[in-house]
Amino acid sequence: MPILTDFLWLFLGLILLYVGGEWLVRGSREISLKVGISPLVVGLTVVAFGTSAPELLVSLQANLQDPPKGDMALGNVVGSNICNIALILGVGAMIRPMAVHAQVLKREVPFLLIISVIFACLLLDGSIAQLEGVVLFVGVVAYTIISLRQARKDGEISALEPATEDSDQGPATKRAGGMFLDIGFVVLGIGALVYGADRLILGGSSIAGRFGVPEATIALTIVAFGTSLPELATSIVAAIRRQGDLIIGNAVGSCVFNILCVVGLTAAISPLARTHDLRNLDLWVMLGLTAILLPLLWSRRSLSRKEGGALLAAYACYVCYLAMR
Repeated sequence: MPILTDFLWLFLGLILLYVGGEWLVRGSREISLKVGISPLVVGLTVVAFGTSAPELLVSLQANLQDPPKGDMALGNVVGSNICNIALILGVGAMIRPMAVHAQVLKREVPFLLIISVIFACLLLDGSIAQLEGVVLFVGVVAYTIISLRQARKDGEISALEPATEDSDQGPATKRAGGMFLDIGFVVLGIGALVYGADRLILGGSSIAGRFGVPEATIALTIVAFGTSLPELATSIVAAIRRQGDLIIGNAVGSCVFNILCVVGLTAAISPLARTHDLRNLDLWVMLGLTAILLPLLWSRRSLSRKEGGALLAAYACYVCYLAMR
């Protein structure tokens, strides 16, 4: 029953990534709220980094295998960014239309578009060298520091109160031993993510080999969706709690972290190379969705249910294309 074992490993990996991502996001978000930064900045930095941890671990483990699985590492990032924009924002808007913060329009989305173009250009020669990876990783460090400093400078602490009061656990500051509990969630989440990423790579690679499916296609679909489960879970919960800033910040911030941190750190450790299985069309889909995001959010400074439905339809079409090819 080798094939059944592969599917069980794949399923176990997805479950562990989901649970680990949830624990990591819960703990890191609560710690950040106690420090005092807004939901938008929490989404752009701490939650985005937490929910991007599965992508980072999957890409690192894939590229460090012998032989390196560059297509799976890169396909995971490209597929996750497509999933973040089309699926995560689409689901969030369908549940509840979201108002868009001016900072997202003026800085975050344009920045995401710029680094997405740079990422695509770096892949024109078929690989991302170690030096290029180091430059990308330095970029995510600078981005995080600037975002956190700007949040403190703008004095956005007051925006936190509705988010903490709406929580079913009550205000974070009133929980006994809350900080230790949050740190425990972070540690357990990282452990679950590490093991889950390993099982996902094992099952996904074996299934791809048995059915003759290119690893890039597995990475663009099953692995990308699996590693985006924390973002999806965060989006649904935030939409129900009317925290639109957290949804948009999480989606955009995760895309930024995927390119700068996941690709950057992975390539800095070992050069990333792709084959013809990860096609230029996949990169164009990622770039196209990123470019469309700005006018969508700019119109009426919100993301409506109709626009969310259009994003979901675009994601469904892309998945159908991958299934046919």
